[in-house]
Amino acid sequence: MHPLAAPLLAGSRRALAQAITLAESTRPEHEAQAQALLSEVLPHAGGSVRVGLSGVPGVGKSTFIESLGVWLAGQGHKVAVLAVDPSSQRTGGSIMGDKTRMPQLTVHPNAFIRPSPAGGNLGGVTRRTREAITLCEAAGYGVVLVETVGVGQSETQVAAMTDLFVLLTLHGAGDELQGIKRGIMELADLCVVNKADSDPAAASRAQAELNSALHLLTPRGAIWQPRAVQASALTGAGVQGVWEAVQEYRTVMAEHLAGKRQAQTLGWFDDLLREAVWRGFLGGQDAARLQATRASVLAGELTPVQGVGQLLSRA
Repeated sequence: MHPLAAPLLAGSRRALAQAITLAESTRPEHEAQAQALLSEVLPHAGGSVRVGLSGVPGVGKSTFIESLGVWLAGQGHKVAVLAVDPSSQRTGGSIMGDKTRMPQLTVHPNAFIRPSPAGGNLGGVTRRTREAITLCEAAGYGVVLVETVGVGQSETQVAAMTDLFVLLTLHGAGDELQGIKRGIMELADLCVVNKADSDPAAASRAQAELNSALHLLTPRGAIWQPRAVQASALTGAGVQGVWEAVQEYRTVMAEHLAGKRQAQTLGWFDDLLREAVWRGFLGGQDAARLQATRASVLAGELTPVQGVGQLLSRA
């Protein structure tokens, strides 16, 4: 048995932090150790509520997550927060420092916060965060909140590894939907108008506009109708209502969540396979063939489709 397995399954936050560090390492020997650990604890994972969260700049994601997390922890839930941070180009480490932005939640005995550097590529986000979710679940955390850095492509990756996706937005910005990409809106299972206490009338208008937009974007016959709600992370108003909406989603989708997670797991497998094949072409004898084929494509001797076919036929 891996030395971290027993303390991790016993709920040790220290062991959980060490296990995630091991999973994030790019050293081959650490990768082998991490995979051995993950295979041991995998039967104990899968029991959490997985929630992805993102939002427009300035929406107060960290404040909202802390408010929700503190409330959940106070209700007896064990809460893990995984923040997908941009990576420092100099050190490869996380930049945003979520522990400094969630001081109350950081010290709560029922909470665990882990900023994970994206590593400069979306594949890193997918792999590291998925494995961190598994480790948190094995350590007994029943709620896993995955925060992304903003409105961008990483949201698609996070939505593909969580049960539901929450989009935080603001009121009072003129056009309430301005700056929110349609693709992100289509991902959202729940929208939260944060800072609603600052202007209740504007928050209600924003909520109504978002509900109209979500209704138009939802495919006909969808099992769950995405909706918008109001909250104030600063005062805590509406935070319980957000969690009740999450629970309602899980009730409505109860018969479909297992299938959704299976599809996500297969998607993860396919992503890893593509990444492994690409790495294979970048190393060893395949590297020379790859460069030669690229040169032929640039010279117009092969079309890109022919070049890929040639590489794969000789792989």
